[in-house]
Amino acid sequence: MAGFVSIREVGPRDGLQNEEPIPTEAKVRLLDALSRTGVGRIEAVSFVHPRAIPQMADADEVWRQAAKVDGVRYSALVPNVRGAQRALAAGFTEIEVVVSASDTHNRRNLNRSTDESLDDIAELIDLLHAAGAHAEVIIATSFGCPYEGDIDPGRVAAIVDRVVRDGADRVAFGDTTGMGTPRRVRDLLTAVRDRHADIPVLLHFHNTRGTALANLLTALEFGVTEFDASVGGLGGCPYAPGASGNLATEEAVHMLHDMGIDTGIDLDALIEVAELAERLTARPLPSG
Repeated sequence: MAGFVSIREVGPRDGLQNEEPIPTEAKVRLLDALSRTGVGRIEAVSFVHPRAIPQMADADEVWRQAAKVDGVRYSALVPNVRGAQRALAAGFTEIEVVVSASDTHNRRNLNRSTDESLDDIAELIDLLHAAGAHAEVIIATSFGCPYEGDIDPGRVAAIVDRVVRDGADRVAFGDTTGMGTPRRVRDLLTAVRDRHADIPVLLHFHNTRGTALANLLTALEFGVTEFDASVGGLGGCPYAPGASGNLATEEAVHMLHDMGIDTGIDLDALIEVAELAERLTARPLPSG
């Protein structure tokens, strides 16, 4: 297996968007504390309409106040061209956009079909590249949908075909519902690698059914070295009923370090941040 795994910490965005809104100052404290753990990548905010995700209504102010640490790559999630313009104006050069493999989930999440979103993403990729930014396309419900059930890996691979053709710099696969299992991970990665062996890939697992670490291990065996995780297991998906709890960053780091795989992250410092996250959200977090 690889000697180094890159973890993108998504607690400040993906984690907090599924919690009760917390003050701007608390979000900045969490983001700054994570920046000091040695984590190399952080998903800091999302630029969405406040009516859709009120937890992210203060994204501009959070980012303005955050202490940007040298060596940490910060990214932002956007739903559309307007969100991308806001992210670029804020100075982000790594930007993510999401589309669902499930048409039903895409309509619930973005109020349009998967095909309509892919047309929008093609325009958005051109906009980002013209501004010198990188575009990552996250394919949600890659391993299953709360409304449609199983998702054919071939459908996900066809979406990869489209976004690669449109110029995506990286593709991520989201286990939005926590339906992922090692078998589903193998099936999806096989389908994608058979058609796109060279596209950079990142995986995002939820731990709804307790399979996140097993899924991570399976992906490692396929050569994947980039993963999302959320401190304390914060998060879920507001448009996927029952999908609670991302893979906890500290649990992933503990397992990887015990396997002799470096992450660059200070586990003790990370555990302290998980304790901070519990205090800021005023509830016990999934990782305990």
